[in-house]
Amino acid sequence: MSWVFLTDRHAWKLKKPVRQSYLDFSTEGARRHYCAEEVRLNRRLTQDVYLGTVPLTLGSDGSLRLGPGGTVVDWLVRMRRLPADRMLDSMIRARSASADDLRTVVGALCRFYRDSQPVAMAPPEYRGRFTAGIDDNLRELSAREFALPLATIEPACAGQRAFLERRIALFDERARAGRIVEAHGDLRPEHVCLEPAPQIIDCLEFSRDFRLLDAADELGFLALECERLGATWMRQAIFDAYAAQTGDAPPPALLHFYQSYRACTRAKIAMWHLKEPGRTDAAKWTAQASDYLRLAAAHLAQCD
Repeated sequence: MSWVFLTDRHAWKLKKPVRQSYLDFSTEGARRHYCAEEVRLNRRLTQDVYLGTVPLTLGSDGSLRLGPGGTVVDWLVRMRRLPADRMLDSMIRARSASADDLRTVVGALCRFYRDSQPVAMAPPEYRGRFTAGIDDNLRELSAREFALPLATIEPACAGQRAFLERRIALFDERARAGRIVEAHGDLRPEHVCLEPAPQIIDCLEFSRDFRLLDAADELGFLALECERLGATWMRQAIFDAYAAQTGDAPPPALLHFYQSYRACTRAKIAMWHLKEPGRTDAAKWTAQASDYLRLAAAHLAQCD
């Protein structure tokens, strides 16, 4: 959805002029709005990283420049460039991340969740969001053009739906207890930088609806992504830290459901890359989707 340009000290993010069912960046006005939203929302979990928005202008001589002085043709988000070796995904690959690092990250997230007002949502609406999501994942992943194995996709989605129908009380309790907040929405290791104060970047600025989550669901997604990178031990560390900070200990079956569901959603997003014109790396995204589907089945098996 964006191009990112890196200089020595800064990252510049330019949104692509695209329109999808879940976002619309097709006009200059929309891109300006969502650049401002990206800065506003991401400042909630960062310090001195999101420096502001900058216009891209066209001068009378036909040249493009950053900043005022001509006709505004687009907008960019200007960020402080973060150290690549301190991003959590890099640290996982280097085997340099520790349980103390995770406790620091989870502590920052718990303060963020605590400061967020709970979002009132009726239990049937909360469950309905998962029902609709499961149906959408099944429909998208089953598309003939993707040629993914239906023998993997259909049991995963059917199992998630069966769990949702069988364990209604688990979901209703989360909604009634005020556990749903306006969260980050895309909490992956590559969005976590372990500076002395953790910097958590790249939330989903284009959809508040996608940011409405059970905090435990969001942390389960982070744990899932860490597991995919080989750090399976991080799941226990994340939820131990969360329980210590909040006193909330969600049932393991519910956490595994959340992770199975998110894995299918990530498989779907991986395959969406194949719809982009000029793609020549189909094997990469198909392999990634298959990896997520494996994780979806593994976590579903631990739901009971």
